[in-house]
Amino acid sequence: MNPALDIISQIRQGDGSYNVREQNVATFILQNLEEVSEMSLATLAAGANVSEPTVIRFCRTLGCAGFKDFKLRLAQNVAVSLQYLDTKNDENDTPKSLVDQVFQTLYVTANIARSQLHEDDIRRAAEYLNGANKLIFCGVGGGSTTVAFDAANRFFRLGLSSIAISDAYLQRMHAATLSKGDVMVFISATGLPQSNIDSANVARQYGAKTIALTKIGSPLDEACDLTIGLSLPEDPDIYKPTASRLVFLAVIDILAATVARQRPEQTKENLRRIRASLTAIHGDTGPQPVGD
Repeated sequence: MNPALDIISQIRQGDGSYNVREQNVATFILQNLEEVSEMSLATLAAGANVSEPTVIRFCRTLGCAGFKDFKLRLAQNVAVSLQYLDTKNDENDTPKSLVDQVFQTLYVTANIARSQLHEDDIRRAAEYLNGANKLIFCGVGGGSTTVAFDAANRFFRLGLSSIAISDAYLQRMHAATLSKGDVMVFISATGLPQSNIDSANVARQYGAKTIALTKIGSPLDEACDLTIGLSLPEDPDIYKPTASRLVFLAVIDILAATVARQRPEQTKENLRRIRASLTAIHGDTGPQPVGD
């Protein structure tokens, strides 16, 4: 049996199927999640009122090689889970206070991002994008995928052939079809997804330019030709949306606006055609977002 990635859930799900002594171990662990990784085998056994062999058998039931392996896996799981296991009641927050909190978080994060953006990086990235024969935006997971698709939506309006891809296999396949004059843009808050790094290496092998919107010093930063670097804090409040996603969208808008001004006649003609085509649908000729 392979140990589960979420060993806390695995311990919980066994409730009702454990024998009495195993249940004592499970209950003690769940009640002392932060302390167990520092306990000795003897201390845990005494706390659960069972023998040391019972603890070892319990660890192996969970798919771990032994007690040491169990403690390591539990410590890793606890490190990312504690903020979600907090049982404090936040129901007293009013809608107004939550509105203020969300906008304040966005405001603070946006100001941090503004201080980290370098105009030379924006200019160089815009030059790559403006000259692209084919433009591919890549994200994986939730936030970066949303930003990638919004970016493709922004840039096709400027007259650039642009698509967004979130599937790791498709990213790699498309990277292998690129050549000099093409650009691949990778979006990642952490710069850690291996699929992005691999695809960047493939694209560069065939002469395409690669741009990363990611954390400076990350593996993705090192894999790309140019990085627009942002190291943004995440709010500890787990109920708030990730502000970095909105900041990344703002950076895409900055790049798109820069490219648009580098090709004004083509941009204006494309936007005029789009607006004209939409007027036939809703008849509104007043100012409005293009493609709303």
